[in-house]
Amino acid sequence: MNTITMLGTGNATVTQCYNTCFALQTDTTLLLVDGGGGNGVLAQLKRSGIAIADIHHLFVTHSHTDHILGVIWIIRMVAQCKDYEGQLHVYGNDKVQLVIRTIIDMILAKKQLAKVAERVVFHELHDGDKFEVGDIGMQCFDIHSTKEKQYGFRAELPGTTVACLGDEPYNQQNRLMVEHADWLLCEAFCLYADREEFKPYEKSHSTALDAGKLATELGVKNLLLYHTEEKTLATRRETYTREAAQHFKGRIVVPDDLEEVLL
Repeated sequence: MNTITMLGTGNATVTQCYNTCFALQTDTTLLLVDGGGGNGVLAQLKRSGIAIADIHHLFVTHSHTDHILGVIWIIRMVAQCKDYEGQLHVYGNDKVQLVIRTIIDMILAKKQLAKVAERVVFHELHDGDKFEVGDIGMQCFDIHSTKEKQYGFRAELPGTTVACLGDEPYNQQNRLMVEHADWLLCEAFCLYADREEFKPYEKSHSTALDAGKLATELGVKNLLLYHTEEKTLATRRETYTREAAQHFKGRIVVPDDLEEVLL
C-alpha cells in the first residue's frame, strides 16, 4: 500500500497549520520530504505515528526557512536518539547541503556532531540524478526557480508514479519529468478568485485554477494541492477542489495537516 501523509499543508507564514512537508510510504520504505520551519515537525511526526527511529531517507527540495529548519531538528533528534539504528540519508542540491551543514556545525554540541558524522549521510544531487530509496525509484529535477535553487522529483513507487513540483509554478522544461504521472503534487497558494488579496503571481506561486489547468495539460490522473494560505482553512477543501475542477476532471485532493492519502 502506498500513502502520502501530509505533515503540513501551509505556506511559509502560516500559524494555524504547519508548513508544507510530507512522508511518502510504501509497505517497506518511508521517504520524508522537507521538514517545515522548525521543531513543530517533531509534533507533527508524533501525531502521525512516525518515529524518529523510522526515518532513514529525507529529501529536501530547497533551503527556504519553511522547508529546511525542521530538517535541522530531525538531524538533531537522529543524533541523540538512543535506539536509532542504521543511517539517515539526506538528499538535496548543493545549496541545501551547504545550508544544512553550516547550521548544524554552528549550533549542535560536539557530542551531537560526532553522532551526526556516524549516523547521517549527505547526498548532493544534480539535475536529473536518479537514485533508489528502498523500493522507490527517484529522479530529481531543477524546477528553474526564479527565487531559490530548488529540486522537484519523479518517484516510481510500486504500482504508481508521483511527480512533485516543489512550491513554485511548473516550468515547461520539466514536462518529460512530470507528464502522465499518476499523481501530481502541486502548490496552490490561493484561489484564483482571491488573487487580488493574496497576490500569488507576485510571489512566484500559482492558484487552484492554474493547478487544474496544468493537471489537464500534463495528462495526470490525480491532483494533490498544498502550500496554501491559511485564512480559508475551514472552506479550503471544498473551494479549492471546485475551482481546480473547472479544468481538471480527475481526482482532486486538498488535504488537511496530518491527513493520510492512499495513492
